[in-house]
Amino acid sequence: MDAGTALKAVAIDLAALGDTARLWSDWLADAGRRARVDVESLDDELPNWRRLLERFAEDHAPVYLRRDADTATALRRLQSAGVRIGVFTDAPDELARVALSHLGAARRIEALETGEDALDRLRERLGADARVVRTRSELLDLK
Repeated sequence: MDAGTALKAVAIDLAALGDTARLWSDWLADAGRRARVDVESLDDELPNWRRLLERFAEDHAPVYLRRDADTATALRRLQSAGVRIGVFTDAPDELARVALSHLGAARRIEALETGEDALDRLRERLGADARVVRTRSELLDLK
């Protein structure tokens, strides 16, 4: 992006705000152990898995996710500048929403896309010119 082009939209990978991979992995292990199911077949073997994941994430988010003042400032700055902010992740929606809330980012974003092809769907919503940010350092470097 050249210096004369104003940033209008940004698509941020949830991992740039907080890493949910360990929380997801630990929930899968917990669900498999407690419910004695094959976690590769959650929809078939544990139909209410999404609600169970949401509860687990709500209970355990403080252990796995920490608010970061620098990323909060970056999001606030972008929002104040009128930049449309979206977040994408391959994580399940329930986990992503709990993480965004816990990280204090939920009120700063306009759109969330989760699961397979989340980035493509988010870019459709925000526009093809949305800047894609995959790391915390990329987010902090946005001007």
